[in-house]
Amino acid sequence: MSILHDLAVTIEARKGADPDSSWTAKLLAKGPEKCAEKFGEEAIEAIIEAVKGDRAKLTSEAADVLYHFLVMLAARDVALDDVLAELARRQGLSGIAEKAARPKG
Repeated sequence: MSILHDLAVTIEARKGADPDSSWTAKLLAKGPEKCAEKFGEEAIEAIIEAVKGDRAKLTSEAADVLYHFLVMLAARDVALDDVLAELARRQGLSGIAEKAARPKG
């Protein structure tokens, strides 16, 4: 198991926790839309640090992005393993070919 898997398991376990005792439970209690919004905020913060070139701050923000990404997935009952399986499916495909093969819509 990886640290991301461990974190995903912890996030899943927090779904039923008291929002007053867990930041994750508090985020999840606010609903999927709020979880997505928080992920977006963290992604923007990471982008800002990437542009600035501050490696330490980018590293910290990247960790926040990964955490909030997993919370967002959990809020919509999407398993990390499903995302990883999709990445595995795409492995070895040209990005251009993969995008062209996606359903239009």
